Amino acid sequence: MAYKMYLDGVLMPITPSKVTVKINNQNKTMTLINGEEINILKAAALSDVSFELLLPQVSYPFTNGGAQSASYYISLFERLKNSKEPFQWILNRQRPAGGMFFYTNLTVGMENYELVDDAGAGFDVKVKVSLKQYRAYGTKTVKLKPAPTPAEKPKATVQPAPRPAPSAPKKSTYTVKSGDCLWNIAKKYLGDGSRYNEIYNLNKDKIKNPNLIYPNQVLTLPS
Repeated sequence: MAYKMYLDGVLMPITPSKVTVKINNQNKTMTLINGEEINILKAAALSDVSFELLLPQVSYPFTNGGAQSASYYISLFERLKNSKEPFQWILNRQRPAGGMFFYTNLTVGMENYELVDDAGAGFDVKVKVSLKQYRAYGTKTVKLKPAPTPAEKPKATVQPAPRPAPSAPKKSTYTVKSGDCLWNIAKKYLGDGSRYNEIYNLNKDKIKNPNLIYPNQVLTLPS
């Protein structure tokens, strides 16, 4: 089975042989006054992802193609660590004969990475990477408008004239290339990878499974 790993849309040069995704919870065990132990079930906690990458300094036939120097990927990790912005971690699982099994797609933050000097790796560099799942959050604000005093008269509002309906926008298309996934296409052409469902909904006549797209498919993109 073939694996391909992407960090923030960048294909890793050699997919690690082992990837650990720890699905955490926030359950709490308590002991009642009668000595009975109970488990209070709570919402799932954030997941942890860890793996070790080999960054080649020389050319190997088993790299994922177009591999950059080790310093290129280390600079990427440093940017992800200091940007204070979440990014997408994607792991594709593909059958040797072609066709996808399924793929993991998590919004994560870079927790830390470790550079490991290992004489057994020769000129290559080993990096241990730890990622933490990210969930968007925010607060809602409410603006209160004071009621008019008895001496005040509410101001009349003027309704603007209706605007003419805009003409239907022209739809654009994209031809799928090897190694593409809907998330990366949405991120590049729509500015937001999470809009991949919009592409899928427009192309259900061509795509039966959003995880399975093939080279030379012509997809319609949202306006």
